[in-house]
Amino acid sequence: MFYKHTVENSESHGTDTSSYLLNLIDTPGHVDFSYEVSRSLAACQGALLVVDAAQGVQAQTIANFYLAFESNLSIIPVINKIDQPTADPDNVKAQLKRLFDIDPSEALLTSAKTGQGLSQVLPAVIERIPCPPGNCDSPVRMLLLDSYYDEYKGVICHVAIVDGAMRKGDKISSAATGRTYEVFDVGIMHPELTPTGVLYTGQVGYVITGMRSTKEARIGDTLHQAKTIVEPLPGFKPVRHMVFSGVYPADGSDFEALSHAIEKLTCNDASVSVTKETSTALGMGFRCGFLGLLHMDVFHQRLEQEYGAQVISTIPTVPYIFEYGDESKVQIENPAALSFNAGKRITACWEPTVIATIIIPSEYVGPVIMLCSERRGEQQEYTFIDANRALLKYRLPLREIIVDFYNELKSITSGYATFDYEDSEYVSFSI
Repeated sequence: MFYKHTVENSESHGTDTSSYLLNLIDTPGHVDFSYEVSRSLAACQGALLVVDAAQGVQAQTIANFYLAFESNLSIIPVINKIDQPTADPDNVKAQLKRLFDIDPSEALLTSAKTGQGLSQVLPAVIERIPCPPGNCDSPVRMLLLDSYYDEYKGVICHVAIVDGAMRKGDKISSAATGRTYEVFDVGIMHPELTPTGVLYTGQVGYVITGMRSTKEARIGDTLHQAKTIVEPLPGFKPVRHMVFSGVYPADGSDFEALSHAIEKLTCNDASVSVTKETSTALGMGFRCGFLGLLHMDVFHQRLEQEYGAQVISTIPTVPYIFEYGDESKVQIENPAALSFNAGKRITACWEPTVIATIIIPSEYVGPVIMLCSERRGEQQEYTFIDANRALLKYRLPLREIIVDFYNELKSITSGYATFDYEDSEYVSFSI
């Protein structure tokens, strides 16, 4: 969006007005899409940390704050819904100070419903968040943030220009694959795709190069001017699939139709891994890897709603690592794939864990601690946010939370708990 910002000029005792191009990204709050959040933060110089004035800091608030903090972004706290009868902005400011050491005077008080305080937000973005760094005179170098497939235009890539400028007709190369492409179209999101013919240093926009599959557009890749040698940008951590499930056609004769539907769907969601597998009970199908349970549910719903596919899904599983007597290791996503060979004895096994953040009213601390203990949890932290709410952190095996943990948590806390988690390390366990 374009925004005109007026500031006072101390020398002329008047005002100066400048136009700014701002790229605003609305990131999802659910833990399954924290990878999407981290990708967005890589293109940003700052973040608005929005907190509900009535509910206060939630588990997702803590997770997203540390994602932004680790990315070294300028953080502007925004306390929203101050028009609510139960709003307590002073208490929320105290929570922000206690948990994140944020100066209470820096918080903006707003109501998106009534419009109160919203006029402060964009000026704060311009004044508190630095401009994108970069060298305008260097050969073009850009970070590939996202991509999706369009039936008429092919793959559309979202990029952040770090150095130089990219123009329509330029030749660019991928640092990951070495392939060279011609820039057929380039522009900004305003919010629709708006051709500009050029993108300059610091701008975020789109580029169309004739790529035929999103597999060519590797998220985190560095695109640069062809026939030049540049230092690749840091990029992102690779996608880590945390939940696996078998997807089979309800009618075995629909396998080809399901295969076509999954292929089309993964064109716009490259974070899903797909391999063919066969079950003695269900026939031919696919073993799919997802970022989490919500990601899996959304994928299944899109298969049914957009492609009319009737599918049977197996119970979700998590990946385990097994070590044999000869010190070889294997990662297993499907228990049926673990072969028990008399000549190769399993000597050790590891399972994935998560660090769970749980925020609850103080009166529910006892039942929640008992629930986490029953799920083999190890307490990492136990503090009080204020007089009425407690924060618990537990290391939990991923397999203990992927089915019904959240429902149990909501049940024993009368729906007042907020829950979030982040991936942690593999730990050994006994089978």
